[in-house]
Amino acid sequence: MKKSGAQIICESLIEEGVEVIFGFPGGVLLPFYDVLPQYPQIRHILVRHEQGAAHAADGYARATGKVGVCMATSGPGATNLVTGIANAYLDSSPVVALTGQVARPFIGKDAFQEIDITGITLPITKHSYVALEASSLARIFKEAFYLARTGRPGPVLIDLPRDVQIEPAEVQHPSKMDLPGYKIPLKGHPTQIKNAAKLINEAQRPLIIAGRGVLISGASAELKQLAETGQIPVITTLLGIGSFPESHVLSYGMAGMHGSGYANKALDQTDLLIAIGMRFDDRVTGKVSAFAPHARIIHIDLDPAEIGKNVRVDVPTVGDVKTVLQALNKLVNTTQHIEWIQQIEDWRRQHPLTDIEDSTGLLPQYIVHQLYELTGGEAIIVTGVGQNQMWAAQHYSYNEPNSFISSGGLGTMGFGLPAAMGAKVGRPDKTVWCVDGDGSLQMTIQELATLVQDNIAVKIAVLNNGYLGMVRQWQELFYEKRYVATPLSCPDFVKVAEAYSIAALRVTRREEVIPAIEQAMAHEGPFLIDFMVEPEENVFPMVPQGASIAEFIEEPKREVSTWPRRGTP
Repeated sequence: MKKSGAQIICESLIEEGVEVIFGFPGGVLLPFYDVLPQYPQIRHILVRHEQGAAHAADGYARATGKVGVCMATSGPGATNLVTGIANAYLDSSPVVALTGQVARPFIGKDAFQEIDITGITLPITKHSYVALEASSLARIFKEAFYLARTGRPGPVLIDLPRDVQIEPAEVQHPSKMDLPGYKIPLKGHPTQIKNAAKLINEAQRPLIIAGRGVLISGASAELKQLAETGQIPVITTLLGIGSFPESHVLSYGMAGMHGSGYANKALDQTDLLIAIGMRFDDRVTGKVSAFAPHARIIHIDLDPAEIGKNVRVDVPTVGDVKTVLQALNKLVNTTQHIEWIQQIEDWRRQHPLTDIEDSTGLLPQYIVHQLYELTGGEAIIVTGVGQNQMWAAQHYSYNEPNSFISSGGLGTMGFGLPAAMGAKVGRPDKTVWCVDGDGSLQMTIQELATLVQDNIAVKIAVLNNGYLGMVRQWQELFYEKRYVATPLSCPDFVKVAEAYSIAALRVTRREEVIPAIEQAMAHEGPFLIDFMVEPEENVFPMVPQGASIAEFIEEPKREVSTWPRRGTP
């Protein structure tokens, strides 16, 4: 029995377990949208901008571990997806982007709303398809979802000409995958694993740095076993947050440009760095020539292109993180490194991160800490990009995998609200807080309408300082306070939220913070709190551009209050 290309698309999505699409229709996609009601298994969420669709699919993927799906029409709809596709690519999120295309006879003719979206996205996708025959759709969708979710995950794009969606074809969904050139190295080389174990067993000051690859592989239990067996301190990258419980006695939080001073000191003084599922981004390494100067380096990663790309590596191990750690754990001896841990604890006392200082104004650090206290650390926190992102990383304690969702590699302002929307759709059982800045929120603020239309109960904490805060901070510290193009005029966010029929509050004093958060959490639908924070509060510590990771700037001292720091000492 023949079916239309549009019907084959819907059936292929169901075959891949797709339950939700974040999309925005257009003329060349009408054949698909026309048959969509025939398939009630697929929920379509109408976003207000295609960038929101891509970020929502990304947030959904990170929160659930499933493939997120976004859809846009040809031309500007497709190009509006590009930022979100690039974000998913750099952060290894499994996303399938579906784009409409003009009918086959018009391709290459500069037709209305025609764009070569596969050419545009070639550098930022794992693979791209143009479906030129309806009979090829089932195979293309099977391959696309397989590529998106396997190996190092990432976005795959499928371009769908209008007439292919109409064309009838016999449908036969492939039962197996046949991609001869696509090989995934899973096990890791036994000799390299033995060499890694030998170095770990001999090290006096070992240190683990865990990245997003641990989360992707589902290897948190194996990481914990390695750390506890070898009594090895653990630090994380920004996107590795949640891979190791931050309440654990061996957890020393995030390292890097805005990581803790003690984590960066440990990086500088370790004699063996065990890098797991991370890519040595410049925000972690600082000055590469001065990075981990005393250390031999073990690097475990699924992607061979990351090995040796940015830093020298002594023991490269290419393979799936979970599989490699399972093999490695069998060879690592039960060991103690008491003096080394005491040294890091000394650095923690000298360079505390999460003590919150007194201020006459409202401190964003205090707000994030209260979010942690009032959610019991059990919420999913999704951030925008900028100072809000760093405060959320520093002052909330993450003990569960995939409980912190943020834009790392691309640093995309506007990511927070739509990604939180996707996370809540994927995990309706969880409380989801979007911690955003006033600048970042305004880039995708129209998705408030999507929250209302689809009753997506995201809670939004706006850390409103009236600036593009992170850029302003650099101007303060390195450009003699020449605040060019960073003072930010904002709307009344409470009135904006209410205009969208979202409950909202404004908070200006510290004593209002806890009641406001409690009210937001008790409310059944979406809720926005506009926190009017100190306008020139900075994120510290901070490693200046070009400095080594140990050359961090600390906050000028104020009188320290007794707010407890997170975690177990």
